[in-house]
Amino acid sequence: MTSSNNGFDFDVSDYPDLPAARGLFVTGTDTGVGKTVVAGGIARCLRLAGQPVDVFKPVASGCRRDPRGGLVSGDTEFLAACADSGRTLAQITPVCFHAPLAPNVAAQREDRAVDLGAIFEAWRYLAEAGRPVIVEGVGGLLCPLSDEFWVIHLARLLGLPLVVVVRPGLGTINHTLLTLHAARAAGLRVAGVVVNRWPTDPEPMDAAVATNPDQIAQRGRVNVLTRVPNDTSTSVKKMRIGPEAQLAIEQVDWLALMAGRREC
Repeated sequence: MTSSNNGFDFDVSDYPDLPAARGLFVTGTDTGVGKTVVAGGIARCLRLAGQPVDVFKPVASGCRRDPRGGLVSGDTEFLAACADSGRTLAQITPVCFHAPLAPNVAAQREDRAVDLGAIFEAWRYLAEAGRPVIVEGVGGLLCPLSDEFWVIHLARLLGLPLVVVVRPGLGTINHTLLTLHAARAAGLRVAGVVVNRWPTDPEPMDAAVATNPDQIAQRGRVNVLTRVPNDTSTSVKKMRIGPEAQLAIEQVDWLALMAGRREC
């Protein structure tokens, strides 16, 4: 299956239709921006409110080798813990790679293909369960999963509202507006932006950091949903979201944002 024009037309007509589900698709302006913490925080917020929730990270790279011979993603373990999920890690993340690279490159290094069929089948299983699903993408929207199938193509197929996690500092306006432009060009509905690692130091705040959220909201015509503080007790490795970070995530009505599958 291929998409023409190297993916930039965001065409998904060659790929199978996937079942609809309630949920959110968490993406970011870059890798390492904090998508996993925000996605896990949303899942935990719903669970604590009494709403059973599923999590889905379709592809993970940089996975560690399990003594039993498989690959395990620490991000997947974190998401599963936040959702109090009874799913297996393979159901949450059906495709794993050891090398910390873009999935298509990691697949080439490991001499195997990216199994899109496994991703689609895992999604069908979760969608049929009927719970809201919090999806965490890989890298940003234009990160290739396979050479011709990128994160943005998967977001189109799933049709979930998009939550964009962004950095607070200098350069984030450009990165965020580019992400919003790509999302809207693909017909995705943007639920809003989360500014992650918001500084909590008592020192005077950097001018760029202080003004960036308003600039993003105004120039991007988007809601800044919350500012998640740089809570030093948050650790994906230790399966922990700090109380200040979780509190910031809980200020958003995530169930309300799930209404409406895509923006026309």
